[in-house]
Amino acid sequence: MPVAKPLHHLGLAEAARLIASGAITSEALVAAFLARVAEREGQVKAWSFIDPQAALAQARACDATAPKGPLHGVPIAVKDVIDTFDMPTEMGSPIYAGHRPAQDAACVALARMAGAVIMGKTVTCEFAGMAPGATTNPHDPARTPGGSSSGSGAAVADFMTPLAFGTQTGGSVLRPAAFCGVIGYKPTYGTFNRAGLKFAAESIDTIGLIARDVEDMALMSSVLTGAPFTAPAAPQQPLRIGVCQTYLWAKAEPSARIALQRAADAAHDAGADVRAYDMPAHFSTLTETREIFNNVERARSLPFEWMHHRAQISAVLSRSIETGFATSQADYIAAKRFVERCRIEVDAIFEEFDILLTPAANGEAPVGLHYAGDPSFQGLWTLLHTPTIAIPAGKGDSGMPVGVQLIARRYDDSRLLDAAHWLIAHAGVAATMV
Repeated sequence: MPVAKPLHHLGLAEAARLIASGAITSEALVAAFLARVAEREGQVKAWSFIDPQAALAQARACDATAPKGPLHGVPIAVKDVIDTFDMPTEMGSPIYAGHRPAQDAACVALARMAGAVIMGKTVTCEFAGMAPGATTNPHDPARTPGGSSSGSGAAVADFMTPLAFGTQTGGSVLRPAAFCGVIGYKPTYGTFNRAGLKFAAESIDTIGLIARDVEDMALMSSVLTGAPFTAPAAPQQPLRIGVCQTYLWAKAEPSARIALQRAADAAHDAGADVRAYDMPAHFSTLTETREIFNNVERARSLPFEWMHHRAQISAVLSRSIETGFATSQADYIAAKRFVERCRIEVDAIFEEFDILLTPAANGEAPVGLHYAGDPSFQGLWTLLHTPTIAIPAGKGDSGMPVGVQLIARRYDDSRLLDAAHWLIAHAGVAATMV
């Protein structure tokens, strides 16, 4: 039976079903994605490493064997701060040019166990920080795709892969998703095992996913956690949604404000209980607090590189490391205690609301490739360890994608995915892929 869309437009779960049914082969699917890479990579520059023949060899091996798991024969991409035994892991830094780890990161190994084909590695900002690589936004090559999971966001948005692993320390999964018009999911802190990830800030680093369909997030999450796969479904009761402008509202551009209101109105019209929610006043220092975590923990994660390769570290990362080493342990501990209190307070918010709805980013992707965008709208929730997801919410005045962000209580990831699925499917929030 013919497939109703181009193979490279298939999502992860949809492709897995078609391969399992015998409707398509893994080789044909991977070849279609590779053809898209060959067509578009010269402009988008999403990949730090890709070997088409190796990817096709993996696909043929899948076609020659019985299905190993729920991802059998489906290709994915891996952000280049996550180890792969058969591909370089260079972390966006010349220090690690040609570096070949001895083993896969846990998330990559679990994906392979489930039958996935690892297409290649996607471009990352230096050590998942703020110094970007060459990746462009698929909607406008003059604009940033966001960072630090820049290649992952761009590759998914440009139909080069159905799903890509990313990481988030501030806004490094959700911001590329919002800027590129796809879906970015950061689970509750610690949900996905981080063995084999080069840490940026250990106490907040989270492995996340970028895809074009919420069902794909749920499928990959089941693979990485061992939980049974349950497709996202409409909530049994009307969602209680708190529209939270946050203390960062003055930073929100008109496009972000309009997108938030549009999503809130659509949710209300579709039957949700939508009300305004104001954060506690003392949460207004969370952005500055995250910078303490970021600087101190980056300094402590990169002492070898700082000692032996300082000249190869960017100016922006060097400033962060210097600030981190200059920050007292007492100030760091005080910041940790403050955040722990805020995390407890956030749990209480979700006695009143099922989901919070906020801007996913300041607005449209900025012009230029030297700056990956402001992480503050995403970073405060990363610090609070809550699960978050960015979904497309239309376009701004420049025709670029704009997203909104949904937040749930810690460990209520299934509710978050259900809510995102419902908002996209039933409230008229439309994707803006290339």
